[in-house]
Order: sequence, then C-alpha cells, then structure tokens
Amino acid sequence: MIYGEDIIEEVRSRNDIVDVISAYVPLKKKGSSYFGLCPFHNEKSPSFSVSRDKQMYYCFGCGAGGNVYTFLMEYENFSFPEAVRFLAERAGMELPQEEMNEEARRQMDEKARLRDMNKLAANYFYYLLHSKRGKRGLEYFRKRGITEETIRHFGLGFADIYSDDLYRFLKSKGYKDEELKDSALVTIDEKRGGSDKFWNRVMFPIMDVNNRVIGFGGRVMGDGNPKYLNSRETKLFDKSRNLYGLNFARKSRKNEIILCEGYMDVISMHQAGFTNAVAALGTAFTSGHGTLLRRYTENVILSFDSDEAGQRAVLRAIPILKDAGLNVRVLDLKPYKDPDEFIKGSGKEALEERIRKASSSFMFQVKVLAGDYDQEDPESKTKFQHEAAKLLAKIEEPLERKNYIEAVSREYYIGQKDLTDLVEYYGTRGYVSSRENAGNSAPREERKNSLAQEKAEKKKQPQKLLLTWLVNEPVLFERLKGIIGPDDFYEPIYHGAALMLFEQYEKEKKVIPAKILNQYTDSGDQQKIAELFNTTLKMAPSPEDNDKALTDIVRRVKEDSIEQQMNGTNDILKWQELIKEKGRLSKLHISI
Repeated sequence: MIYGEDIIEEVRSRNDIVDVISAYVPLKKKGSSYFGLCPFHNEKSPSFSVSRDKQMYYCFGCGAGGNVYTFLMEYENFSFPEAVRFLAERAGMELPQEEMNEEARRQMDEKARLRDMNKLAANYFYYLLHSKRGKRGLEYFRKRGITEETIRHFGLGFADIYSDDLYRFLKSKGYKDEELKDSALVTIDEKRGGSDKFWNRVMFPIMDVNNRVIGFGGRVMGDGNPKYLNSRETKLFDKSRNLYGLNFARKSRKNEIILCEGYMDVISMHQAGFTNAVAALGTAFTSGHGTLLRRYTENVILSFDSDEAGQRAVLRAIPILKDAGLNVRVLDLKPYKDPDEFIKGSGKEALEERIRKASSSFMFQVKVLAGDYDQEDPESKTKFQHEAAKLLAKIEEPLERKNYIEAVSREYYIGQKDLTDLVEYYGTRGYVSSRENAGNSAPREERKNSLAQEKAEKKKQPQKLLLTWLVNEPVLFERLKGIIGPDDFYEPIYHGAALMLFEQYEKEKKVIPAKILNQYTDSGDQQKIAELFNTTLKMAPSPEDNDKALTDIVRRVKEDSIEQQMNGTNDILKWQELIKEKGRLSKLHISI
C-alpha cells in the first residue's frame, strides 16, 4: 500500500504523539516535554522524552527516536503502511483505497486470509483440548503442572488423532485447497486429498510481538517422531525473526530477557512469574534473533539445558549475542536438566537466586574449557592455562582484561603474575605477532580505520550543531540569509535534512521536525535525524557568549563548505572567489 505525502502528513498531524505514546508508556510533564521509562531498553530513571511541540520522541539513554510512525513501527513491529492505517483508524479517517495497486492488494489479502486461518486453527485446537477428544492433551498439561489460566494465556491446544481433522474444519469455513496449501497447516495431495500437518499432538500457537498467531509448534503424544514439530516458514512466519513468548516478555519490566530452549521451559517460567522468558522456534539461534532481542533489552541470560548438547548450544549463542551488542550471562541449572525441572524441584525463590548469581559469558567459556582438561595432570593443566590465556588476550579493554585475569587466577588457582605474563605473551608477542607475521594485520588496520573515522566524525560536528540551532531557534533562518544555505551542509544526511528544513521554513515560516522525519525510511537515518532534532542546546549565561558560540559554528561550517568546493574544482577564477569569501569570514558576527 503506497500513500501520498499529503495523506501521510494529515494522518500524522491528527494523532498527537503525546496522546498516542501515553497509551503505551506512562508519561509525566517536565518543562515543555514529557518523560517516562524508555520502552526500548530497560532503565530505572526516565530518559525517554516526548515533545508535543516537535511531535517527536527521543531516548537520551539508548538513542531511540522518531515521530509517531517510528514509534508504532518499533513498538508494535508494524510496517509503515500498517502504522498509517492504525493511526488513520484512530483519528477516524478513511484512507483512499484506490492508491493500492493490484499486486499490493493481492499480497495484503493473502496475508489477511492466512492470519484468519491461523487464528481459526488456534481456536479449534484450544476447543479440542477442552473437549472429550482432547482428554489426553489436557492430562499431559496437567501432569506437567500447567494451570488452566496458563493454558488460556498461551492459547495451548490439541490436534486430534485423525490426520485430516483440521483440513475438514477449515474447508467447512470456506477455505480452498490452493489457500490451504500455502498455510503450512495442511498438505494437499492431488490423489489423496488434504492431510493435516499436525495430528495427535499438544499444540503451541506461535505469536508475533503483536499477539497475532503466525505459526504452530506441536509435541507428539506418545513415542512418535519427531517429538517436536514446527510450522514451516510462510509469508507470516520467519523463524529467524521471531521468538516464542516475546509478545509477553517485551512488556516485562525486568532488566533482562531469559533465553530458553523450548516451549515448555518458557511456559513454566512465565507461570512461575518469570515473564521475561523466550525461546527460539525449533531452529538454531541466529544473528536475526540477536538483533531482535537487542530491540527490547541490553541483557540476556542463557538458560539452556544443562546437558552437553545444551552447553554447546550456549557456546554457539554467546558470540552471536555479543555481536548484537548484548551483555550475556549464563544460568547454572544443575543438578536439574532445564528450567521446568528446576522450578518443580527447588522452587521459584531458588531460581531467582540462581538468576542473580548467573555467571558472565566469559567465565562460562573458561569453565567449559577447563572441563576439557584433566586439572590433576600437570601437562593437561598447563595446556588449559595456555588456552585460557589466549581467551583472555582477546579482551581488548585493559581494565576488563585485568579483572578477568584476577577472576580466572582465583577460580583455577593460577598465580596472577604467571597468568598475566602468559596473557601478555599471547596478546602482544606470541599469539598476536604470529598472526601478524602470517599476514593478518587486521587489528592494526582496525585501529587506523577507527582513528580516521573519529577524525571524520569531528569534521561533521559543526554541521550537526548548526542544524540543531536552526531547529531550536528558527529565527536564525532569517539571520543567516546570504551566509549559509542547504548546500553548505555537504554531509549527505545533513544536506538532505537542511534542504527540507530551509524549504519548509521558506514556505511555512516555521519548522515541523516530525513532518521531515516522514521522508526517512532507513531506521539508522531516522535515529540520526531524531537525535539531531531532539538535542538540547546548552546556552551560556550571557547573550554575548551565545552569539560568539553560534558565530564560531557558522564560520566552521562555511569554511568546511568552501574547502569542499575548492577541492572539487580546478577553475582559478572560482578559487579566487572562494578565497575572498573565506577571508571575509574573519569579520563574521551572528546574533541570535
């Protein structure tokens, strides 16, 4: 669905951002803005700011920001058209349907039919569980200690022993074989007709973050194989972009999300009050899962099975989560196999204590490494110490590395100086040098690139500051006429923002930041522009000092602009003109 710019802006302007966000986040007025706890990361002190004047939000803690559309797309996981439709309905507006092309309408209708089909199937499975035919399934859940309230909360159900039961039910509701074939609920065979994907199983509806059923998991009753069966991927269901229980966990106010292995672990955890538990959907943990978790938390606790397979899965998940920018700890469930067994065996309070004492991901890695060596054998123990030193040498931050050296020394009875010397050897002479001699100069190149990037960022800073001045003090558009224009902002993202700001002021004699943000579709660009528009200028006590600071910023932007123009031309006359213009900047004075 493609909507025109005028429609998008009218919908936005009819939905006050404070009113919309207040439905999700409790806000309190402080000065000209409203503040609350950020819904995109866990925090104790409110740093989430919503401005009625700018019709934008910005979190000074995690950097999330945007307008009312951005908020709904991030919080509700809406696509942009879905956010437009949601806000239009909220404002009582009727959107022009004719703007949807035939292909877009077809795809939207297919997804809507598939959602309805999944919802019907979930309701049918739930109904069967509570009928005579679902007695085995209900007994299974009760034997596992699952209450009726929890069954209802997760929408648990039962697929009957008949292999075409759901197929016949959905056909009775008017669905055609062609639609059912793409649903992942049934299999259509030209000769034998339709058969169910799930039968003789207790059922776990899988929901997206907006509580819409997108797929199913089923556990077989008895000893059949596979024990757990999951929906294949469809137009609604992508296993690498969804986590079981995230629709509930994202609303939890806990400081972390607990990542489990299976459905029953999540259900048992939630029933015991740990409503921040989620699980992957019958697939290996991926970078997509890490990125998804990062939207809702900064901290993850891994609660996988305590057997060897579970511990190896933890080792695979740690680097993926770390690469996503998450802090990772590992829960020790021994002597129990999984969270469900732990809760039944030792209770909620004991699990809370284990969560508080969850080890860092690094110490877990060292512990697993230690288990691979015989600590009673001097030769084997020496090999372990060398391997541990290699791990420690990879920690780049000096203080963090020092603290972990102390922890490993204490835990495994290694002399701290001996271990430090070994880490230094692998970090500076032996391990690293051998890699560099082999042609791997990546660390040095990374440092060089990092310094160059830092220098480039400092060069862009005046452009960013001047745009912030213009948004906060629109009178400057008049004061800077003939001195600064959009083309003086040569950094692409700032140039685009400047073009729209200058044009907007020229037409309306005011700036509407939220309207400009409508033009950005990339989430990274949205965040940069939101930060730009929501930065608060620290004004000096005296007007003279403010004028001096502003003049200095304008001069630096203009000098950089002139430098860019000189680098881009070989025209001598143009050079002379630019040199004269640069000389005149020494006499520049701007007053607010």
